Amino acid sequence: MSKKETTNPKEVRNQNYEAKKMITSENLKKKKDKDLPWWVELLFVQIGLPDKLLIKILKAKKKSKEFIKNDKNSIIIFLFVIATLAYFYPVIKHAKNKLDCEAIAKNYIIKNKNIIGINDREIKMISTNFCYGGEEIYEIENLKN
Repeated sequence: MSKKETTNPKEVRNQNYEAKKMITSENLKKKKDKDLPWWVELLFVQIGLPDKLLIKILKAKKKSKEFIKNDKNSIIIFLFVIATLAYFYPVIKHAKNKLDCEAIAKNYIIKNKNIIGINDREIKMISTNFCYGGEEIYEIENLKN
C-alpha cells in the first residue's frame, strides 16, 4: 500500500502568504524607486526650500482632494454662479454706461441749450437719442448769454 500524499492546509496557506508577501514587497520597492515629481525636484532639491513647506503643500493638496471629493455639488453650484455672473457682466456694464450717458446728456441739455417749451420726457428722449448716435441735440439752439 502506498501512502497518498496529503497536503497540509496550513502549509498551503503559508506558501500563499509567502508568495503574497514577496509580491507586496516588490510593489513597495517599485513605489520607493519612483522619481520625485518635477516641482518637488526643482523647488526642494535644486533650490533648497525648507521641508516644512513641502509638508504644508502636501497636506493642503490632500485636504483639497478630500474637499473636492466630498463637496462636488457645492463646487458645481459655485462655478455655475460664477459663470452666470461672468456671462451677464458685459450686458449689465453696457446698460450702466448707457444710463450714465443719458444722465450726462440730459444735464448738458439743461445747462447749455434753450429748453423753453420742452418737457422732461422730451429731454430724456433727446438725451437717449444722442447716446445712441442721434444728432437731434444739435438742433436745439444754444442759450444766448
